[in-house]
Amino acid sequence: MRRSAAAVGSSLFFALAPGTVAVLVPWWLTGWRAGDWWPPLRGLGIVLLVAGAVVLLSAFVRFVVEGLGTPAPVAPTEHLVVGGLYRHMRNPMYVAVVAVIAGQALLLARPVLFVYGTLAGLGMWAFARGYEEPALSRQFGEEYERYRDAVPGWWPRLRPWRGPE
Repeated sequence: MRRSAAAVGSSLFFALAPGTVAVLVPWWLTGWRAGDWWPPLRGLGIVLLVAGAVVLLSAFVRFVVEGLGTPAPVAPTEHLVVGGLYRHMRNPMYVAVVAVIAGQALLLARPVLFVYGTLAGLGMWAFARGYEEPALSRQFGEEYERYRDAVPGWWPRLRPWRGPE
């Protein structure tokens, strides 16, 4: 896939998938109406929201630049994406979406978003285990198996993975 096509496809998928899960549904659940919570919790919400958004954007860019494809199953990458944050964990995109939702829950003082974030996280975990991991194994074979064995899925390793020795 050409890089320009990957960029367009990734942008569309970004608006559709994370845009729906991390923006549209939380808005639908809360109307962006804020409750009243202790200000430091709201500040922590801002930190989580911004950090999650930065991680999410950087992951999408990495799919275009390194993978020459998109995160969407209909237009997968040509190369296994293992650089940047993917050297620390296999699923930074999903963790970032949950962080954005948790950040909104804290910022808006809306516990319903914690429940929604937990359900969304479980759905992403099930999708990763049931579809993504087998699909990546079929597409990239031994390369993916080595990566999966070395890099945790959901909790970052402190030292970045350097690839096969």
